[in-house]
Amino acid sequence: MEHWDALCPGGLRICWDETAHKPGTDSFLLGAFPRLRPGLRVCDLGSGTGLLGLLLLQRQRELTVTGVELSPAAAALADRAAEKNGLTDRLRTLRGDLRSVRELLDAGGYDLCVSNPPYFPLGGGAPAPDAARRSARSEADCTLEDVCRAAAYALRWGGRFCAVYRPERLCDLVCALRESGLEPKRLRMVEAEPGRAPSLLLIEAVRGGRPGLAAEPPLRLRDEAGEPTAAYDAAYFRTKESGA
Repeated sequence: MEHWDALCPGGLRICWDETAHKPGTDSFLLGAFPRLRPGLRVCDLGSGTGLLGLLLLQRQRELTVTGVELSPAAAALADRAAEKNGLTDRLRTLRGDLRSVRELLDAGGYDLCVSNPPYFPLGGGAPAPDAARRSARSEADCTLEDVCRAAAYALRWGGRFCAVYRPERLCDLVCALRESGLEPKRLRMVEAEPGRAPSLLLIEAVRGGRPGLAAEPPLRLRDEAGEPTAAYDAAYFRTKESGA
């Protein structure tokens, strides 16, 4: 079933399908992670229904976001969201396979790339109930290396790539980034609550960057009392504050 929700009172509206494209915390955290400024050209690799682009545009309206999405159904929802929000000049979705990125995008045409890559190797993780969720969760249609290569191609020299991923695959992620010419520069682990091992990570890499990785304080979602932290609330536009 299709749903429409506002990101915040009076804010942009997102469209999602509860059977395949339900918004997740990982996307909201990634949407709050990049450092934005007016005029950035952004590419969202594996953009789904356009959620991540809308999250970025809610934070900074003076962006142009181009999504690349394999699923025609998801891309159609993204187009509808762009139209409903009056953002057809700022949010567009290209139908295509990011493994064929050279046929879809201009080389070096973007300042920032973002992606929520599939977390698990093919056959890994919990079984997905359908093809759409299998494609989103596992490397059925593209690998981590494919995503990193596409980002490196799309980014200008010095452009940044931000992604959300699983801590247990950090070594795979760093290797894939470096093999593609993307140097990891900023890392932040995500902890659900105090005393719990990290469940997600956020990473920023720079095309052609020099070695040197800054590990930021962990982003904690809930405090000792089980209440949402300011950083968690900020990712969901419930407050303008930020913090760990």
